[in-house]
Formats: sequence, C-alpha cells, structure tokens
Amino acid sequence: MKSKLLTYIVLVGAILAQSRSLPADTTVMTMHRTTIQGKRIEYKATTGTQPVWDEDGKSIAAVHYTYYERTGIKDQASRPIMISFNGGPGSGSVWMHLAYTGPQILKVDSEGFPVQPYGVKENPHSILDVADIVFVNPVNTGYSRIIDKETKKETFFGVNADIKYLAEWINTFIQRVNRWESPKYLIGESYGTTRVSGLSYALQGRQWMYLNGVILVSPTELGIDSGDGRRAGPLGAALRLPYFTAAAWYHNKLPSNLQRKDLTDLLPIVEDYAINELMPVIAKGGYVTQRDREEAASRMAQYSGISKASILSYNLDVPTSFFWKELLREEGYTIGRLDSRYKGIDKTKGGERPDFNSELTSWLHSFTPAVNYYYKNVLNFKTDVKYNMFGPVRPWDNSDNRTGENLRQAMAQNPFLHTMIQSGYYDGATKYFDAKYTMWRLDPSGRMKDRLSFKGYRSGHMMYLRSEDLKQANDDIRDFIKNATPQKGEPAQY
Repeated sequence: MKSKLLTYIVLVGAILAQSRSLPADTTVMTMHRTTIQGKRIEYKATTGTQPVWDEDGKSIAAVHYTYYERTGIKDQASRPIMISFNGGPGSGSVWMHLAYTGPQILKVDSEGFPVQPYGVKENPHSILDVADIVFVNPVNTGYSRIIDKETKKETFFGVNADIKYLAEWINTFIQRVNRWESPKYLIGESYGTTRVSGLSYALQGRQWMYLNGVILVSPTELGIDSGDGRRAGPLGAALRLPYFTAAAWYHNKLPSNLQRKDLTDLLPIVEDYAINELMPVIAKGGYVTQRDREEAASRMAQYSGISKASILSYNLDVPTSFFWKELLREEGYTIGRLDSRYKGIDKTKGGERPDFNSELTSWLHSFTPAVNYYYKNVLNFKTDVKYNMFGPVRPWDNSDNRTGENLRQAMAQNPFLHTMIQSGYYDGATKYFDAKYTMWRLDPSGRMKDRLSFKGYRSGHMMYLRSEDLKQANDDIRDFIKNATPQKGEPAQY
C-alpha cells in the first residue's frame, strides 16, 4: 500500500510539473551593491509578478517586473522613480534592462558586438544613483502570461487596450511600493514610445497620476498627423534621406568632400535640403520638370551613397529596405535595419531587400543567454516558464492611435511634464530625423518647446550598446531628471 501511494504522489508531481505557469502574485527579493560614477551604491532588487484583474476582481494575467530600489535613502518621497518599457509590440524589457539604465549590463565589446563567454557585468553608468527603476514586461512578453484562458486577447493586444490595463497596473504598483509622493518618469523604447506617450495621458485622466517626464528612445511614428501615425509619400521620402547619409558616411560611401565632414556637421545640411528642397520636388510627382527630377536624383545620390539611376528607378522615393540591400551590394554585404553599422551576407547579391536583419541576430547572441542567466543566478528567480524575447501578441489592433496627441495634451495639462527624445543616427527603422519631426509636431503652437528636447548618438536603435553612447545617454537622462524635477514648493502653473 505504501509503495502504491508513493507511486501516485510521483505521478501527480510529474503531471503538475508539465504545466508551465507563474503565480499571478509573487516576489523574490535580493540585496546587491555596485559602483556607479565612482560611488558605491547599495540596492534592493525585487522581481516577480503582479496581477491584472478584470472588472470583477478576478486575476486574468500575471505581469512580470523587476524593481531596483537604492537603499539607505532618507527622503524617499523626493527620490524619482522611473518605469521602463520596451517595444515590439511583443518585446520583453530585457533590452534596456540589461544594456542601458539597469545596474548590470551585457558583456559586449565597446561598439556593442557580442563576445563570449556571454554574461553580465556592472553598469558604471546606470541611473540607479539618482532614480529607482522598474522594468515591466507587458502580457506575453518576458515571463508575463495570460492566466485566465477565457479572457479575450483583445483585452491586452492593441494600442489602446495595452495602455488601459497597464495604466491600472502602474497605479497598483505605485500603491504597493508606496511611491505616490515621488517624482515619476516613464521611459519607452521603439513601440514602447507609443505606449508611454499614451500612458502619460491615461495616467492623468484615469488614475489621477501626474508625471514629471517622458523619455522616448528611438520613437515610432506617434499618432500625430493621422489616425495610425504613419508617414508616407513626399514627407516619408524626405525624412529618410538624412538617415541614408548617416549610414553611408559610416561605411565611407560618400563623395570625399562630404566624407571629410564630421557627421554632426554634415547632417544639418542634408536635413535642410530634405525638408526645404527635396520634399517639394517629390510632391509634384509626375508633373515635376525633368530638370528638377534629375537634379534631385543627383543630390540624393551624393547624400546617400547609392546610384542616381537606382534613385530614379524609384521616382525619388527610395525604400529603406532597398537601401539596406544596395549600399554595400558590390562588396557582397547588406546593412542592418535597426543599426546600419552591422553587416549581413545574403544568398545572392541580387534582390530588393536583405535576407535577414543582421543587427538583430547579433543582439540575440548576447541578450538571450544573459537574461536567462541573470534572473536565475543573480536575482534568484527560478521558473520553467520561457523568457519571451518576442512574445505572441498578434493580431495587434493599431486603430485609433492618437498617442502623440495624448502626449501633447498631457503636457498641456501638466506644466511639470517634460519630454526628451533619444535617437541613434544609424537607426534605419525608427529614423532619427523622423524623431525630430515628431518633436516638431508634438507642439505645433511652439508654446511648450522649452519642455521638449532631442539627443542624437553615433549608434543605432539601441544606441546604448556602444560604450561611449551608454555613458552619454545615461548622463542625458540624469540631466533630464534634474531639470524636470521641480524645486520643493514650486507650483504647477503657467
């Protein structure tokens, strides 16, 4: 009888072990110390899950987060807290967590390329010295999962659905960690910029939580000019050209008179041409004079490093995918989409677009082993649930995207709210000149431009992977926090 009971227990254990899931509400806490900007910092790391509840109070999803809190702080009420999101949609928080603002970062070389053995090291530039940070994985990213199988996916997977449940989640989190008095900041990368722009207004309007700052890292085309935020036609074509110049400059493909210029001296010249001369030519379409068309193609060829003939073949509206294939075609390489410093090798030199994204495959080399090692061995978070670098969130509802307008309105209603944009010049997906245009259009009145700022870096989408930019970008965040945090007793009024 005893033997049969033991067998039964073992079988039940084996069956239960096959169900990979996380509790909806759990925490693991560890204590750490590091050195940031030459000073010893002690901090507490709390990682775990916090539920998403439906209207009846039932747990329908478990959202995984990691919260870093500097210890030994006497006045926590005045200490800023930053809430960090990555993008996709469908991407985990690993990218900025283990490469940008967090206390530990990837082992990569000085330009951000992967090295072995994989792993993590201290981040001497982390902003943890001036602000506490929470990294959030939206549903189905990282370790976060839907736990109520009857809940419709539309509850989570869409521009406005995403903002709605995360605003409620943030409210609960701030309540739990007792940070209502603290200055609050949101930072988002790529699609995360759409998310935090919408959250800035949703937190004010639905949760009565007012922010001090929003940081947009490699921003998407926020919903400003149209319902979906997409830019096409003459505007889109013109906004691409400065990126083409930056990538061509990096790969030494420009004429010698342009190549000799420093990148930051060259780009304003191309920006001015793109907006003031190229865009009107493209806008005329088939009715532009042949002379103007030829002249524009010649200037574009000079500024892009690709041939005049190829530019004319696209009627001056050159797709970025073609540029990635064309720039180094004769050398036998493609260039990366998210970071055009990276090279790839295609099956054939022919074709209109690269076979794969060379930069992303390179990054996954180092990020995937590092994040799995880090949670288990450093933060003591043990689970059989897979960390989703990119999780299943499709179909994603992009309708009624007014996130750019949401951010503008949040800033208008909140005199304390500042916005900073950070972009890499070599990013061909969320291009830096697109980001500048976003900043211009966020406040068409010009009345709030003293609370808007742009920072550019000699890197790509994840500009912080390059060691020089890692330091500068974190320092820029420190300055932003300092400038956006009001003096004690300063009133929120115009």
